[in-house]
Amino acid sequence: MIIKKYHFILKSLRTITSLLTFCSTFAAAQNSDKPMEENSKTEMTAKITRYEVKKEFQEKFQESVKEYVLSSLSNDENIMSEAYFEQNNESVIWLFERWTNQEAWSKFKSTSKSKALNALAKSALVKPEKNIYIKDLEPISKAQWRSTSKASDNQLTIMLFVDAKAGTEENFKNVYHKAMPEFRSESGVVTYQLSQIEEDKTQFVTFEKFRSNDAFQYHLNFPPIQPVIDYLNTSIKKQPFQDGIHTLIEFAPLTRE
Repeated sequence: MIIKKYHFILKSLRTITSLLTFCSTFAAAQNSDKPMEENSKTEMTAKITRYEVKKEFQEKFQESVKEYVLSSLSNDENIMSEAYFEQNNESVIWLFERWTNQEAWSKFKSTSKSKALNALAKSALVKPEKNIYIKDLEPISKAQWRSTSKASDNQLTIMLFVDAKAGTEENFKNVYHKAMPEFRSESGVVTYQLSQIEEDKTQFVTFEKFRSNDAFQYHLNFPPIQPVIDYLNTSIKKQPFQDGIHTLIEFAPLTRE
């Protein structure tokens, strides 16, 4: 009798333990879903798109991208939207955009300007566009993103892709963390941003907008840049690092002070 009673108690304890485990797992699952749902509504979405356009479509495609940019800038949820072509290869177009959250960007994709660009891309591109999702480090405000060069400036925009050696990426971020306030304080700098590529944490991209080539040359000789140059000369996967530099010519929105 005592043994049967003992087995009954033991079985009951196991049932209670299983029930508690289930409740704990269910609660954890519920909580884990919340950040994902909230992130789509709260975290900024930053994206770079690369297009390679057939020669006969270049003018038409640039016009479509320009309409996309101007339409997105009028959206309250848009932080920035700009388009460029490569200085040495006008067939390559880069579209930069930032939205307050993923949900806002997803809604914009259903607009007429976005659909028109996507439809044209099916016939106008040499190969499918490349989408690069990034996370801004040392982020700046919407107002700072919307700051522009002066009409009298001869703006120069530089984009640099950095492929860091594994294990050195934190050092790279630390070097930039120290240098960024100095860079942004330069009178010839309009915008300066470092971002990390989301699909590979060892890859970074800088977006540097200067008022002129003279301002860029000053930047290259600015003492705080030396630790960055030292890193680029020693800690990236493939040298020379200059191979990752792209000189860009803005064609949208071309807003000036």
